[in-house]
Amino acid sequence: MPHTNRLRAIELLTSVPYGRVATSMRALPFLAVARHVVTDGTLLLCMHAGYGYHEACNGSVVAYEADNFNSGASVLWSVQATGEARIVEPTDAELELFGSGPALIEGRPFEPVHMRIDPQFYLVHSMEGSVPRQLQHTV
Repeated sequence: MPHTNRLRAIELLTSVPYGRVATSMRALPFLAVARHVVTDGTLLLCMHAGYGYHEACNGSVVAYEADNFNSGASVLWSVQATGEARIVEPTDAELELFGSGPALIEGRPFEPVHMRIDPQFYLVHSMEGSVPRQLQHTV
């Protein structure tokens, strides 16, 4: 992937705080929400330890995706970063980048756990001129 795409991916990732990490657990695929910051070209994720998803990610190749799909912008984008995830202890400076986290996750205290992904590649996709639609639900 050209270097300019890597820089564009990092720029886009720094503009949103949340994304989704994807891997498999017991041979089943799953997605988990995570907060992220970009530090030294790597992604530092903060997740809730209570689900145990970080254990499935640790040492595995994962995909991390973030987007601006709910922003109402005229240009929508999605970034996917793929690389090996490792549980880490962030520095105090890195923790400050996250700011305060949620107090509760599904009624239980939030237990932060951090993982670092050093992406081997990034994919950037964009859509221009998309028309918002009215949400319709069936009952």
